[in-house]
Amino acid sequence: MLARPFICSAGGPLSRLIARSNQLPLAFPRKEFFSSNAHLKQEPNNTTEPDPKKQRRRNNRLPAAPTSLRRVAVEAQRSKDGFLSKAFLKEQGLNQKTVTAYAVAEQFNIRKVRDILQEKGYEPDPLETGLFPQVVHVQIPIDSIRRVANPSSTDIPSDEVGDVFVFPSGTVVAWSLPEGFTSFLATRTLLPAAEGAHDVETEDLDFVEDPNRENSLIKGDTIVLGTNPRHSHGQSIDTVLTKVAFSSGLARSTKLAVLESLLSNYIESTRPIPTLLSKGSRLPFTRDFILRKTGQLLSVRAQLNLYSELTDSLPDLFWDSEHELGLEGYYEQAGRALDVGIRIKLLNEKMDYAQEIASVLRERLSETHGLRLEWIIILLIAVEVGFEVMRLWKERIREQEENARMEENQT
Repeated sequence: MLARPFICSAGGPLSRLIARSNQLPLAFPRKEFFSSNAHLKQEPNNTTEPDPKKQRRRNNRLPAAPTSLRRVAVEAQRSKDGFLSKAFLKEQGLNQKTVTAYAVAEQFNIRKVRDILQEKGYEPDPLETGLFPQVVHVQIPIDSIRRVANPSSTDIPSDEVGDVFVFPSGTVVAWSLPEGFTSFLATRTLLPAAEGAHDVETEDLDFVEDPNRENSLIKGDTIVLGTNPRHSHGQSIDTVLTKVAFSSGLARSTKLAVLESLLSNYIESTRPIPTLLSKGSRLPFTRDFILRKTGQLLSVRAQLNLYSELTDSLPDLFWDSEHELGLEGYYEQAGRALDVGIRIKLLNEKMDYAQEIASVLRERLSETHGLRLEWIIILLIAVEVGFEVMRLWKERIREQEENARMEENQT
């Protein structure tokens, strides 16, 4: 089913870079795109690198204090259950991995995405889930990636694969794949299919595969993926569909983080306005500035409430699916774990505040425009009065001349 020996051409330049610098696999400098990922923004010259498992990405959630109540609750739950403790994972032989979402564009041309991946040698929808065009799924042999940097390696399972899901919303979600490979795939390989590319936003969750479970769930910030096979051949299609559901929830959260960043930048740009109003100062903003800010706010609000599935309780992906596996439950679990509902509510409240600022600017623009029209009307009236006075003055002069001429004729 999978052409394992094939290596995607997207990793070609990457492999040569690794071979020359003798670095870890796919750990190349990433300075050509923005990311909120603290690990991706790390300077390559650092000699002491923290454990990648300990260095977490910024989860785009509710602003909180350094020790938030939610974090305390999560840690308490972990301690209480003991299921996700490192000791338990080691005892059960469960390897903790990472699923990462990259939001790189407003949307993907999903058919171009499929064509690009086929050109690179990947097989779209290898398990025939039938979810295209709601999502494009490919599987990538992990050993083919790692052997590029370490050809002599013999301890890599030959059947281990990583899953990549590409959503039309402009988001790429990767399971078990190296960060460098996935970021290159999302920001370079799929760039021709991106529409409205923007700064990269990333978010991740840990996950473990439990072969003793058939169902899956989220505990704290970790996905427990039940991989008990229901079929005798390879990776179960049920497991892939479960990953699709969790990936859709994670992609939704990452897309929401993009809008949160846009709104934060908008509010920061209008921060001086309340201070100027409180001081009774004149607002030094032009008509173009006010119209531009109004348009930016309307664009963010439309992306949240109109042009995406962010506020939908269940995306079309699950309505159109012929599979009955309780996938909507996994999607909702991801939303709850990532505080999506609360973040959407908070985002709308911030938009209401920003809307008030925009209303003040529009009122000021209207007042300025009205005042300008009033002065124009006054000026026109003054000019008309001036012309009328001049006409009357000329008529009076003409009458005086005629009277003087008549008196001369009489004498």
